Amino acid sequence: MLSYRHGFHAGNHADVLKHVVEVLILDYLMQKPTALSYIDTHAGAGFYHFASAFSAQNREFETGIAKLRNASELPAPLKRYLEVIDQCCANEAAGYPGSPAIALAILRAQDKAHLFELHPNDHQNLSKRFKQHAQINEADGFAGLKALLPPPSKRALVLIDPPYEDKNDYRNVISALKDSQRRFPNGVYALWYPLIPRDESKDLGRRLKALSPNNFLHAQLCVQAEQGTHGMYGSAMFVINPPWQLNTQLQEVMPVLQSLLADGENKPFLLDAVIA
Repeated sequence: MLSYRHGFHAGNHADVLKHVVEVLILDYLMQKPTALSYIDTHAGAGFYHFASAFSAQNREFETGIAKLRNASELPAPLKRYLEVIDQCCANEAAGYPGSPAIALAILRAQDKAHLFELHPNDHQNLSKRFKQHAQINEADGFAGLKALLPPPSKRALVLIDPPYEDKNDYRNVISALKDSQRRFPNGVYALWYPLIPRDESKDLGRRLKALSPNNFLHAQLCVQAEQGTHGMYGSAMFVINPPWQLNTQLQEVMPVLQSLLADGENKPFLLDAVIA
C-alpha cells in the first residue's frame, strides 16, 4: 500500500520519541572509529515543511516538537535531540527532518547510509535531497535488508518504521527481524510501532521480546486515553541490542515526554529493558 504520507504527521509525539531514541543510539555508536552502516527501511521524504499541505492540515507538530521547543527546562538527552533537529533545519524554512536527515547529520565520512522508500513522490524528494550522501533505493526495505547484512564493518543501526496501514506489516517486522538477527546477530535494530486499539499492535511487544529476551529495550509513550476501535493513542520503540546507557537516558527522558506531550491527564509510560 502506497497511500501513507508521513508529511501529515511530521514532528508529532511519535516522531519525537522515535528520533530521540535514534539520536541517542547514533551518538553512542559514533564513539568507536570503525565505520557504521545506517539502514532505514522506510525512509520517507527526508524533510517536511510545516507550511506544506500535508503538515498544515492537522498541524500535529504543535503537540509534538513545538512542546519541547517551548519547554523551560529539559534534560540533556532532549537538549541533544533539539540540537540535532536545529542542525537539520538550519538552512530550511520551518519544518521537521525525517530519520534520514537526522542520521546524516550525525554520521561521519567513513559511515554508510542506505535509505529505502517505495512511494514514488517521497522517493523522488529523498533522492533529490540526499543522493550525494546516501545509497537511495526505490525498493521494499524489508527485502533490501537481506543484501546489506552483515555489513562489511560488522557494525550497523537498522531503523524499521513501516506505516502499519496494512496489518501484514506487523508480521513483516517480525519476519524481517528474525532474518536480520540470523544474518547479523550483533546489529542494533530499532523498531517503531503505533499504539492503536488493534490486537496486532497490543501483542507486538510480546512477540518482539521473544526475539531477543536477554537484550532489549521497550519504551511506550501514551499521549491520550485509548478510545473506541480506531486512532493512535501513543507509540513505542523496541530496540534489540540497545546501547548500555540508553535505559538510563530514557529513565530521565520518558517522564518529561509524558508531562509535555500527553493531553493533560496522567498517562502511563512503559520502560522495560534487559541489557546485556
